[in-house]
Amino acid sequence: MKSSRNSRFNLKKPARLIHAALAILAGLILYLFWDLPSINSLSEHLNMPSLRITDRNGRLLYEILPEEGGRHAVLSSENIAQCMLSATIAVEDKHFYQNIGVDLEGIVRALWINLKGGETIAGGSTITQQVARNLLLQDELSQRTLRRKLREAALAWQMTRKLSKDEILALYLNQVNYGGMSYGVEAAAQTYFGKSASDLLIPECALLAGLPQAPGIYNPFTNPDLAKQRQVIVLGLMEDQGYLTHEERVAAESVPLSYNPAPYPIEAPHFIWLVKSRLDSLFDSGRLNLDQSLVVRTTLDLDAQKLSEEIIRRRIEQFKVEERGGISHNVNNAALVVLDPQNGEVLALIGSAGYFDASIFGALDMATSPRQTGSAFKPFIYALALEKSWTAATSILDVTTTFITHDGAPYTPKNYDSREHGPVAVREALASSLNIPAVKTLQEVGIEAALSLASQLGITSLGKPQSYDLSLALGGGEISLLELSTAYGALANQGTFTGHTVILDIRDADGDLIYKEERQPPLQAIDPRVAWLISDILSDDSARTTSFGQNSILKIDRPAAVKTGTTTNFHDNWTIGYTPDLLAGVWVGNSNYEAMHNVTGLTGAAPIWHDAMRSLLMGKPAKEFERPADMTQLEVCALSGLLPTSACQHKRTEWFIPGTEPTQSDTYYKQVWIDSLTNKISTDAARQAAPVIVLDLPVEAQPWARAHGLPLLVDYSQASSSTQNDEIILVSPRPNTVYQITPNLDPIAQQLLIEALVGQGITQVTFWVDGSLLAGLSEPPYEVWWLLQAGEHRFWVEGVNAEGEAVRSDVVVITVIGN
Repeated sequence: MKSSRNSRFNLKKPARLIHAALAILAGLILYLFWDLPSINSLSEHLNMPSLRITDRNGRLLYEILPEEGGRHAVLSSENIAQCMLSATIAVEDKHFYQNIGVDLEGIVRALWINLKGGETIAGGSTITQQVARNLLLQDELSQRTLRRKLREAALAWQMTRKLSKDEILALYLNQVNYGGMSYGVEAAAQTYFGKSASDLLIPECALLAGLPQAPGIYNPFTNPDLAKQRQVIVLGLMEDQGYLTHEERVAAESVPLSYNPAPYPIEAPHFIWLVKSRLDSLFDSGRLNLDQSLVVRTTLDLDAQKLSEEIIRRRIEQFKVEERGGISHNVNNAALVVLDPQNGEVLALIGSAGYFDASIFGALDMATSPRQTGSAFKPFIYALALEKSWTAATSILDVTTTFITHDGAPYTPKNYDSREHGPVAVREALASSLNIPAVKTLQEVGIEAALSLASQLGITSLGKPQSYDLSLALGGGEISLLELSTAYGALANQGTFTGHTVILDIRDADGDLIYKEERQPPLQAIDPRVAWLISDILSDDSARTTSFGQNSILKIDRPAAVKTGTTTNFHDNWTIGYTPDLLAGVWVGNSNYEAMHNVTGLTGAAPIWHDAMRSLLMGKPAKEFERPADMTQLEVCALSGLLPTSACQHKRTEWFIPGTEPTQSDTYYKQVWIDSLTNKISTDAARQAAPVIVLDLPVEAQPWARAHGLPLLVDYSQASSSTQNDEIILVSPRPNTVYQITPNLDPIAQQLLIEALVGQGITQVTFWVDGSLLAGLSEPPYEVWWLLQAGEHRFWVEGVNAEGEAVRSDVVVITVIGN
């Protein structure tokens, strides 16, 4: 009985041992593999790609790195140099194509060392195991245990069954850390050698293949000697395994390595932010995928960018040199935009004189910051006038004129030289940037039309017409240099607006096209004939002589249309100019709105523009602005822009759009016979008289003519023979002016001059204030004085013309504030 019981007990003992062993094995398997990641989750653990931004020729400008990780791009294996594949296999896993993803010998060795020493201090890892460890076991990288080694072996075996060897090798080469913030062979090739992984040479492949084992130790930038020693080891392994002959290895060892001098560039930083803004919109719209390795090829020409940066640096430094010599200019900053006007591609963009210079607020992009434009806005106002059948010969009176703004205030613009120039043609008025004619032109075309054209030309910062008055003609609105330069591009492009663009195309790391920038449809914003006329005027060195002199800095070695601008108190100055195939816009000033000291568009921005245009166009053939075929040329009398008579003293030829040619003869020049005794126009043919050429000008232009010693018909007339004789103009006081009575000053000394210009045919001139007669005068000067009185007052002047009809000036309202 006892023996039977012992027998049953002996039979149960092996079963219990088996059960225990199975339980232990199950527990061990559970311990090792229960939370083992799935091979199918590989894509979730890949490094996020960085985004490379290059110039139009593929030169790296900047690389946008992911928030975690570093520089990274993914290539297909066929776009990786063969020597890189061979070097990697030679140094990392010589049996890569034969093993099952696991180095069994290495596993056994690791197991033995682990049992002997209690820690896995050595062990072989195949390329497949490294992929499994780096991508799927990232949380266990710091653990040097048998458990982790077995887990990565299991994953490697699974990976070998699911993926081809070429796919696994590509995963390794695209994901492994090569140091220097570079993940993947493409990033490493760009970082260390400034080239693509497809272009690597054998010595370069050997160096890169040796980095993953200890990228911090073998970094060639910080430890070039150790990196070289490691390269030699890799080259030896490549020879041992038949990838290189002895001669090839020796030759590769002797080749000096040329490392990338600027591995982490940031070129054209303000331009980069424009590109990034555009990319953000593409990502937001779903047209680009954040998980892709992207290479963004921009419109920028890095050579043009660097040349432009150097010109700005040199010109700003010249101002500093003069300041050290005692001449204060307070010029600290500048911006420059270079465009191809035919397609709007931005070739260079400098937003400040120094991006990292905090003293000038260098990070602020002055190429995209709206600033007042001064006279640089004038060409668009004149373009509207030319489309309304004005011509380049149309005469404008450049004499002091007071305008009333939309809020009722008087506005009396002055020319930059504070002089009047009398009757001037549109050509001279625009080319010489005369202010009074520009304001009169804006009054003719209207503020709403000017803002509408600006909007068509891509200017977005001006807002509603109600916000502006006639000072808009002189740059009262704020526009960025980039938008204003883009608008000028339409003038260079036969009136066609194309907008501007900063991206050409976007490709993946293998070079396959992902996205091509969509250009906005071209808009014919300005009549091509008008655009040509504006360009012809702005390139006319003779026409700008009045304000800039002949052969100024605005003249370069080829036809170029150019316009300057200077704002009140010298806060900003501009020069924007173009040839048919290149446009450059320049802003000079201070980002914090500090005023410069007597620095204008001609002395501040124009030298930068001049240097940039000449340098960028060097070696390229000069081009004329292509004149539309139907333009006509006609001789006109220069002062009036009408057909010349025999009396016309100054004639010139001018271009006209068909249908706008003058048909009326000149009315300004007249030949009269002057009696030598009376010095008046002779009415007696028997008396001795001599022919004299005189001017018959409007009343408001007569003071200018007299100041310049020009003979006026009215000064020789005995009766009404002038065509301008029925005018009365009250020139003082100015409309809506406010005056203040000073308490401590004798009231007798506080009088206001009331002055009128009166045509020769006017008699019985009377001055009126608030409906009461102030004075009556029978001959010039037509001036009276009025004692200031508190309140609002209305002034006008009356007279009688040769036909006995009453003539009256406009009413002028002023306000006097009492004590």
